[in-house]
Amino acid sequence: QVRLEESGGGLVQAGASLRLSCTATEIFFAIYDMAWFRQAPGKEREFVCAITRDGSRTSYSDSVKGRFTISRDNPKSTMYLQLNSPKPEDTAVYYCNAENRFWGQGTQVTVSS
Repeated sequence: QVRLEESGGGLVQAGASLRLSCTATEIFFAIYDMAWFRQAPGKEREFVCAITRDGSRTSYSDSVKGRFTISRDNPKSTMYLQLNSPKPEDTAVYYCNAENRFWGQGTQVTVSS
């Protein structure tokens, strides 16, 4: 059974750094384009960033561009999201996604001011 598991969330102060991980099992990770989404309380789930299967191209929402970095390690079947200079408005549950087919359960990120 395909499983995506996020980790690394928690409470962080604004301006500090945090790295999220998404580890895949029972999936040939290297053939999937991957993405991060997030959902804040009372809001719809929104796109954060994406990375192609070979890691050669990335894309970001305007709200995180220049602050967050997506990367992946295919031999480890793991994707990362580096949150630099997070803001309170980045508080949300962060989800990893494989080509809109598979979703993780999410990891909570809370940014305090």
